Amino acid sequence: MDEYISFEQIPFGSDNFADNPEPRCPCILLLDTSISMGGMPIMQLNEGVRTFKKELLQDPLATKRVEVAIVTFGPVKLEADFHTVPNFIPRELDTTGDTPMGEAISLGIDLVAKRKKEYKEAGISYYKPWIILITDGAPTDDITKAAAKVKEGEAAKSFAFFAIGVEGANMDALKQISVRAPIKLKGLMFREFFMWLSASMKMVSGKNPGTAVNLLPPSGWSEL
Repeated sequence: MDEYISFEQIPFGSDNFADNPEPRCPCILLLDTSISMGGMPIMQLNEGVRTFKKELLQDPLATKRVEVAIVTFGPVKLEADFHTVPNFIPRELDTTGDTPMGEAISLGIDLVAKRKKEYKEAGISYYKPWIILITDGAPTDDITKAAAKVKEGEAAKSFAFFAIGVEGANMDALKQISVRAPIKLKGLMFREFFMWLSASMKMVSGKNPGTAVNLLPPSGWSEL
């Protein structure tokens, strides 16, 4: 994994725990790349993800502490495993297939649990992970197991799960999955959403792990 990265060239945000023992703030994006996201939605989503990286890079602490991973669906694919911001290289996403949302959520939760285990083994402290689901459709697979895993994880404070519905999303299905009320994206304001997400990540990663943080209101990009 590491042979193509020269850590000497990265003064901030090395993925290597020995070089960068800062506490980690993991954020996994579960992104709907089904056919219905084709055209302008996927273009705006790609732009939003690039904005997310760009904004985080402007904060030296977030650069060292925030780790980003991406799972796309469908089909469900680990697009990018957890990396600190400088080493997070978002690939241009394209659309294909249906919407196996349940499987994507289950994989996201499993990846977060695996990453937390790696932090513990390396003696690295960490913040409560964030799992962000973005979809414009209805699940084409069974979401019962995924919904149960979300409720269980939220109750145990293992992670915070956020569901964002794009135009056309089945908000009732998202309500069944998410403990927090799902938020409807206004138009295709992915860029504004990712600006909010990066600002939130900067706030969280600037505190000590476990410190309560009042989140910024989702203003400007959400339909109330």
